[in-house]
Amino acid sequence: MLYYHNNSIFHPATFFLIGIPGLEKIHGWLSLPFCSIYLVALMGNATILIVIKTEQSLREPMFYFLAILSTIDLALSTTSVPRMLGIFWFDAHEITFGGCVAQMFLIHTFTGMEAEVLMAMAFDRYVAICAPLHYTTILTSRVLVGIGFWIAIRPALCILPMIYLIYRLPFCHTRAIAHSYCEHMGIAKLSCGNIRINAIYGLFVVSLFLLNLVLIGISYVYILRAVFHLPSQDARGKALSTCGSHVAVLCVFYIPSVFSFLTHRFGHSIPHYIHILVANLYLIIPPVLNPIIYSVRTKQIRERVLSVLNER
Repeated sequence: MLYYHNNSIFHPATFFLIGIPGLEKIHGWLSLPFCSIYLVALMGNATILIVIKTEQSLREPMFYFLAILSTIDLALSTTSVPRMLGIFWFDAHEITFGGCVAQMFLIHTFTGMEAEVLMAMAFDRYVAICAPLHYTTILTSRVLVGIGFWIAIRPALCILPMIYLIYRLPFCHTRAIAHSYCEHMGIAKLSCGNIRINAIYGLFVVSLFLLNLVLIGISYVYILRAVFHLPSQDARGKALSTCGSHVAVLCVFYIPSVFSFLTHRFGHSIPHYIHILVANLYLIIPPVLNPIIYSVRTKQIRERVLSVLNER
């Protein structure tokens, strides 16, 4: 077993990603739905980006945020799924220490970016419904660029300390990660050192993640209050329908993530392969469902996609 020395701290040259522990014999069969979902995610999000780019009528802030969401979904699924398929198809279990830390950083960062863009979309819906007359003066191009930078920079800054927290740890003998991708605590738990700081910082990052959900919930309290004060039934229905896609995407993203967190922390009686399957689905389900939800529920995108399909 090869280790390299780093200022009196020993790191393994490689880690061994097991895949889905307990289901190794059916990795080949599991690869089929994972590969299919990944391809659909690629096609769906690429379609959303092409439609928004080519359709001049889709220049509202909502579509700007949707384009960011699709870009993040492409990056998140591509960071995780090809590595899983390499394990399932080619027994490519080995990953370098640096490669594992890089994958950890990218997966956690893109997940954080998705949470940030969902909060930005909630703010967009809040302004559109609660302050419609000031919508264009509040969500100016300059503000949108600033929000875009916030979406990209805040999660990256939150995850950067995890790189140091991993590199400071000594690793002795165990190098097998009971997972199909590298994540912070999965790596930290292999260390023979004290990982208390890693656990505390991990919970801090999760708390920021859940804070976004609380802020989104508060925004929807104001949105619903404004909607139910509208004079007509048609106006209320139209206002609620504009929020429908966002609410569906929120559910797709947060329900698996919260379930994954709760089962990891408290579901000790649940088989380990269930934990890993849920964690994998948490990364691949939102990227495949988000473009489907917006294509079905957003009239402009639906009509554009149907017109392209009819031309062919």
